[in-house]
Amino acid sequence: MERIRPALAVLGLCITIAACQNQQQGVAGKEDLLAAAGFRILPADTPLRQTSLRQLPPHVFSRLMRDGRAFYVYSDPTVCVCLYVGDQTAYASYRKTAFDKQFVNEQSLAPNEVTIWDWGPWGS
Repeated sequence: MERIRPALAVLGLCITIAACQNQQQGVAGKEDLLAAAGFRILPADTPLRQTSLRQLPPHVFSRLMRDGRAFYVYSDPTVCVCLYVGDQTAYASYRKTAFDKQFVNEQSLAPNEVTIWDWGPWGS
């Protein structure tokens, strides 16, 4: 029994490391598609932007309104520490490419409706 515990601990550690690497690779691949679809990359390079970024759910789309227009944002607090911002055209292009490649599942494409969010730190 004493030999099995260390082996199980090592196995658990290996599984955890592999899961983290697969998640980061998946996020990085999704970000390549976002950039290709026309999303702008806005780095969270100030403390105010970093605070603002943490208000959004990570690694999923959120639909935000600004001046009566819908924007789709994808928050990445782990890989690039940035915000991807796109309009309806960019979002539609991303969805088409993602579905064509079967890259992401439908649930992660459904944007969250965010009603209160401060665009101030991100400029115009």
